[in-house]
Amino acid sequence: MDSEKKEEKIFPLGYEPSDIPVSDNPNVRNQLLDFILQSGPTEVVDTDLFAVMAKRRSTRKFSDKPVETTKIDKIIAAADTAPTAGNFQGFEIFYVKSPEKKKLLVEACNKQPYVDAPVVLVFCKNPSRVKFDFPDEILAKFAIQDATLAAGYSQLAAQALGLSSIWIGMFDEKKVMDVIGTDHIPSSVLCIGYPKQTKFPKPRRNLKDLVHVVW
Repeated sequence: MDSEKKEEKIFPLGYEPSDIPVSDNPNVRNQLLDFILQSGPTEVVDTDLFAVMAKRRSTRKFSDKPVETTKIDKIIAAADTAPTAGNFQGFEIFYVKSPEKKKLLVEACNKQPYVDAPVVLVFCKNPSRVKFDFPDEILAKFAIQDATLAAGYSQLAAQALGLSSIWIGMFDEKKVMDVIGTDHIPSSVLCIGYPKQTKFPKPRRNLKDLVHVVW
């Protein structure tokens, strides 16, 4: 009977990574993201973390060029490597592929047109995953930290892969939740694609204004 059982999917309906490991190991679902991260890139990527950080810019104009599945795989896998409270991973990612839903997200995100980007990821907090014996407000704080770190890792991964992104924090939470069909509260919307043009660095604060030494 067991041999006749349907093989359980280890990826969500509508999103299948471009390559998956062939293994009889029952823990393969936990190995999938490691496999994606360690697989060779389809093209040269920037592996200098500090150069990636220096080059990252918020992009509001994306080209129509579709983002390769191999790159989306790595961006999502990168989110899973982010640190989380107790390793409980108190966040969820909603990968919005529907053009119709992207248009609704534009409205939900204060009519920011670039939310209709080639790749749109909504990061939501899920405090129910954080199994600490703490008050609800503490669990909610851990969850939003988890979701924020995950989105930041994805943003750097996108830059390393020759893509650009913009972090959206201005939105109507309830409207976004309705669009993606969830009870989880969103923390950010990450829009990713190929930029229409490369942007130059903007000035930043001097270190004396940024760093405060406490003795």
